[in-house]
Amino acid sequence: MKLSGGVESALHCCVVLTSVAEPVPATRLAELHGVSGTYLAKQLQALSRAGLVQSVQGKSGGYVLTRSPKEIAVLDVVEAIDGREPAFVCTEIRQRGPLATPPEACAAPCAIARTMHAADRAWRAALREVSIADIARMVGDDYDGDVLGKVGGWLVSG
Repeated sequence: MKLSGGVESALHCCVVLTSVAEPVPATRLAELHGVSGTYLAKQLQALSRAGLVQSVQGKSGGYVLTRSPKEIAVLDVVEAIDGREPAFVCTEIRQRGPLATPPEACAAPCAIARTMHAADRAWRAALREVSIADIARMVGDDYDGDVLGKVGGWLVSG
């Protein structure tokens, strides 16, 4: 499975937004992650449409999480950016070609479709179990010192 690069950027934004109590401008988030503002704006708009972040207007405006990071699953972010469609779409290849199986003999999904759908369900279940708060905690564990505190300080200093 291949996810778009927007998923990575969106996850990073959600994690760093856990480190601040005030809105962060999109330009500041883009600068932090080394991506263009227009590119990141698309990801933030998708997160906003999904109800994961909110845009706050005004001089001190920017983006904030709409709910506790414990309540935002990684899967929520993935689906906000890349959609909810399954990774595998069966096109019923078994019904084509010189040895095609008749449609009436294809009432149940084939072994390949069953395997791919099971893998998709397992992948989604695994991402549903990990929250943005879990990732923020893991990021903190990965570094010496308060890395998210430093990030939060940088985000609001600009």
